[in-house]
Amino acid sequence: MAVYRFIISGKVQGVWYRKFVSENAKKAGFKGYVRNLPDTRVEAVAEIENDERLKEFIEILKKGSPYSEVKDIEIEQIEDIKFNDFEIRY
Repeated sequence: MAVYRFIISGKVQGVWYRKFVSENAKKAGFKGYVRNLPDTRVEAVAEIENDERLKEFIEILKKGSPYSEVKDIEIEQIEDIKFNDFEIRY
């Protein structure tokens, strides 16, 4: 199990993006969070079991809500953090 941090840029604030990511990540069984950043980007952090699950999570981030437009996703592996669920942070 590894923990990854994703920074998503594009039209991702004020377009139901966090709600979409949170709902779909929960449905798929991911644990972590998603939140807006002050610079108009969005941060997501998730526990990922393997490469296949990483691809699945990235697809959720890429798809986004019908109103969003993802231009770029930066990915980095970070120190392990344990989560109980997937949530929207404010």
